Amino acid sequence: MYPADLVKPMREDLTSIGFEELHSVEEVENAMKKEGTTLVVVNSVCGCAAANARPGARISLQNAKKPDNLYTVFAGVDKEATDKARGFMVPFPPSSPSMALFKDGELVHMLERHHIEGRPAEMIAENLVGAYNEFC
Repeated sequence: MYPADLVKPMREDLTSIGFEELHSVEEVENAMKKEGTTLVVVNSVCGCAAANARPGARISLQNAKKPDNLYTVFAGVDKEATDKARGFMVPFPPSSPSMALFKDGELVHMLERHHIEGRPAEMIAENLVGAYNEFC
């Protein structure tokens, strides 16, 4: 587990733009029952990928169409919540950071770590915007 002081600014990168943190299995289950479109970001300390994932998510929300619900779990901090969220992302293997778009609880778009790492935030946002335009 990472120290709270270390992850606080990384959490705030997402919560400051409207993402709600999910800390427990029950919170994840309740979030996934919501109707409409839901973006779940598996946040991470990893600088090589998460450093562009969070800005990519932020840029993507400037689109006219965007998800109804925004949630985040933090890998390496909220283990049970993260594991539960990843369970909804099957058949994709666990990776962090990652981003999953759901429509009425069904996974419709997935960005795994290998889609994020080494890519600029704008490219990550473009990928998400394409999914928003199709499903939101």
